[in-house]
Amino acid sequence: MSYPVFTFYSRFVADIQSGRKTITIRDESEANWQPGQRLALFTNPEQQPFGTIEVLSVTPIAFDQLNDEHARQENMTLDELKAVIRSIYPQLPPLYVICFKLIERA
Repeated sequence: MSYPVFTFYSRFVADIQSGRKTITIRDESEANWQPGQRLALFTNPEQQPFGTIEVLSVTPIAFDQLNDEHARQENMTLDELKAVIRSIYPQLPPLYVICFKLIERA
């Protein structure tokens, strides 16, 4: 079965495969997933497959609402998380927390 593709930077692969990273924070262009939907994981930019996740929820969040629990779910400190978000989305567009569980490793 073929699933829609969802990408992560290579540095997050080990955390996702170990279960230490259980959320991702994305802008609205990547927030149209539905709970229960399965996504094929690939590295960005290498396009190497590394697993399949199931979306548990997609929730809007303001940058200023990010907290220590989000950081824990991302396997980072809050300062690290905010720095990563700012580096990827310097304009701080509307953000969404995508909660997921790893279904399969590639």
